[in-house]
This record gives sequence, C-alpha cells and structure tokens, in this order.
Amino acid sequence: MSRYIITGGNQLHGEVSIRGAKNASYKQIIAALLSDQTTQLTNVPKISDVKITESIAKSVGATIEYCGEHCLEISAPKITNSIVPVGTGEKSRTSFMFSAPLLVRTGSAIVPIPGGDKFGIRPLDRLFDWFKQMGISTEISENQIKFNTDKIKPTHYTFNKPSHTVTETILMTAAFADGQTILDNAAQEPEIDDLILMLNSMGAKIIRNPQNQKQIIIDGVKSLNGTHHQVICDRNEIVTFACAALATKGSINILRSDPKTVQTFLDTIEKMGAKVVPGKDEITVSWVQPLKNIDVTTGPEPEFMTDWQAIFSVLLTQTVGCSSIIERVYPSRFQHIENLKKMGVKAVLFNPEIDNSETFYQFNPESDRPEFFHGVKIYGPTKLKPANFTINDLRAGASTTLAALTAEGTSIIDGVEFIERGYEKLAERLCYLGANIEYIKT
Repeated sequence: MSRYIITGGNQLHGEVSIRGAKNASYKQIIAALLSDQTTQLTNVPKISDVKITESIAKSVGATIEYCGEHCLEISAPKITNSIVPVGTGEKSRTSFMFSAPLLVRTGSAIVPIPGGDKFGIRPLDRLFDWFKQMGISTEISENQIKFNTDKIKPTHYTFNKPSHTVTETILMTAAFADGQTILDNAAQEPEIDDLILMLNSMGAKIIRNPQNQKQIIIDGVKSLNGTHHQVICDRNEIVTFACAALATKGSINILRSDPKTVQTFLDTIEKMGAKVVPGKDEITVSWVQPLKNIDVTTGPEPEFMTDWQAIFSVLLTQTVGCSSIIERVYPSRFQHIENLKKMGVKAVLFNPEIDNSETFYQFNPESDRPEFFHGVKIYGPTKLKPANFTINDLRAGASTTLAALTAEGTSIIDGVEFIERGYEKLAERLCYLGANIEYIKT
C-alpha cells in the first residue's frame, strides 16, 4: 500500500501543466479498436486506469506500443477474443464500453459487471434499452453480461436521463449501423465531443445538432480508418490544482488547459472572490481576499460536475460562512466528508427538500437508500488539523490530499494507489508548487 506523508501549511505558487483527460484517454483506446488500422494517441496520461484499459485491449487482440512518454499506437488488425477478462475488467468501472468494438467487429461481447468506485449503481439499464432497439440482445448473469447481434440497426432513442459513458458507447456502436441513428437528451460533456472529433477523423459521420446540443446525429459507415488524435485536457486536474492553490491562499498558472471545459467552475470561484484570468490555453487562479460561502448543485454538463464536488468541499472549509453542496448525479458520494470531519471540519449531511426526486436526481430511484444523504452543509473557515487516513476512492483520496496540504502539521495518507487511477505524478507536481509531500511507493 503506497503512502503520502504530507506536512501542510505551505502556500502553493507556480505553474503546472495539465495532462490528458482520464475520462477521455482510456475510452479513446477502446475506440481505436473499431478500426483494423493503426491509431496514434498523444497526450495520454500515465495513470493506472489507462494501464488497465491497455491490458484489456491486448487481451482481445490489440498491440500497443509507446512512442514517447505520453504517446501510444494501437493496432488491432483482428479481434482474437470477444471476452473481456473478469479479473482485469472488474477493476474498470467502464469495461462494458469494450462491447462497442467487440460487437462491431465480431457480433458478440462478454464483459464483467462494472467495478471501480463504490458510490452508486451504474445506470446500464439505459445501455440495455438502447441496445435492444439496435438489435443487440443482452443476457445478464451474476458476474458478466453477454451481448450478441446479427446486424446493428439504426434507431431514434431519447435518454430519460443523460448518461456520459452510455452516450459514448452508443456513439461507437451506432457509427456502424446501416442508416441514421439519432440520440436525444444526450450527454454534453467535453470528453464526448473529443470522442466525436476522434471518430470523425477516423471516417465516422457524427454531428451535434447546432440548434439542439442535446441531439446527436450519426450516419453509419461500413468501416473506419486509423487516425492521429490528441487527447483533450483533464478538467478534473484543472479543478484540483485550482482548489489546492485557493485553499492554501496561493496562486497558480495552469498551462495546457482549455478554460471552456471548466467554465462553470471558474464562474463559481469568481463569485466567491477568487481572481481568475483565462487565456487561450491557460488559466491563472489566485487567492486575493477571503472567499465567500456559496451553494452549488452538481449535474450533467454544463452544470457543476459531480467529480469536482469532493475537491471543492476542501475549498469550502476555508470560506467565510456556511456553504452547501447538493449531489444530483450519484446517490452516495459524500464518503470524503468523514475525512474532513476528522480534521476538525463542521459538516452536516442532509437531504434537500424537492418537489420530484425522480426528475431532480440523475441516478435511478432504485439506486437510492434511506441511509444515503444527497446534500452537505460545510461551515468555514476552519483551521484544519492533521490526521492519518486510509483511502479507497479516487476523488476522496484527492480531496484528502488537498485537505492535508491545507492543515498545519503532518498527515499520513495510505492507499494512494487509488489516486494514481486518475492523476499522473500528483505528489511530484504538487511539490513543484511548494507542497511538502514524501511519497512512499510500495
């Protein structure tokens, strides 16, 4: 079990470059398997989620070669196996996305039940419903899902609630349907548009309706070529480094970042009193005065991203007054709050009063539990106390790291391999900004 030993209390200052997006890179490795030609991806982060995806891709017949630290070439002239390995596949919460290239190229796919973070049941019912309309059968057993098709049919489908990963899986599959497929109420995340850009460079015909960004139109093609594609910047990294600087009353210039991908976050911290200077490919974020409290609600793009809220919770501990976060995307995603309480934060979990929970929340009603809370109030500013932790979740691990940087004294965080699922060399890059972190890797 790897460990961070963090001595907090230092202001963070300087420059940091953002890596390629976790939530785009490994999916684009999967998309490369749609073609029997070679695809080159650049700006690929060196994280464990990418390594897991590489392993699965190799198990179904792909060869992957690195041509630099962050560049790889994927070739799959032939799919040799339509089964995603259970052991490796269960480590990935989106191994089901391999169903797209496997179905397209072999007509069948067997994938394990999704694993990964434990904060809610994955809404795969939307995928199963869509696949049924496309002529793809689904058979679910205790540990795996079997898909089969003789022919992928075009269809017109309306999501009852947007789903990021299901939208991407459908894009890859419907690219080969014999006719036009239309997705209504589709998710709008930047990573989806980056996947569309990649697929179109391979020869796909996919557009968002200019008059309705929630509608995606796909005209099927018979085959795709290889391509060269640069992975979009990781917006979760942008938010992490920005919050780290603000929570420690510092200033940071975030390079290789597109401000448009985090516009909602930038608008939010500006309202709180932070100084934000966006550029063409960079963002400067500075603490210039005590930050005001604020209330945020997570939701699908372009709303406040659910992946940001754990990191953002740390920043709220340093604001003046009572702030709140309402989580609409997952039924249970406040595990990090107990870590903040251990460090002296006053935080109260609650359930918001709403008129219609089925339309308000993005998760399926059957995923909810009476013991789950969907809101938290955080009171600040708090002088955080150092503490020791063992983590088992990516975002909670990153938020605990930021909290330890803010606290004066030494904290120990075990299980940081979970952080490495989504951040490349996080400790090293934070140290470059002035943090004091000893990284013990086992």
